Amino acid sequence: MSNNSNNNGVMTEKGREALEKFKMESANELGIDLKKGYNGDLTSREAGSIGGSMVKKMIDSYKMQ
Repeated sequence: MSNNSNNNGVMTEKGREALEKFKMESANELGIDLKKGYNGDLTSREAGSIGGSMVKKMIDSYKMQ
């Protein structure tokens, strides 16, 4: 295995952790109780609201740059 693939794996894990934190923050702001792990008890509307909020924030952040 080359050194490059090792670095990509580390960055991927960091990215996943950052997205998970971002998702939890977005859910909290919307008043949705999101647990670590499986959240099959969420309605489609709740799950969509979290994702939509995340996308809106990412777009707003991009526009500010």
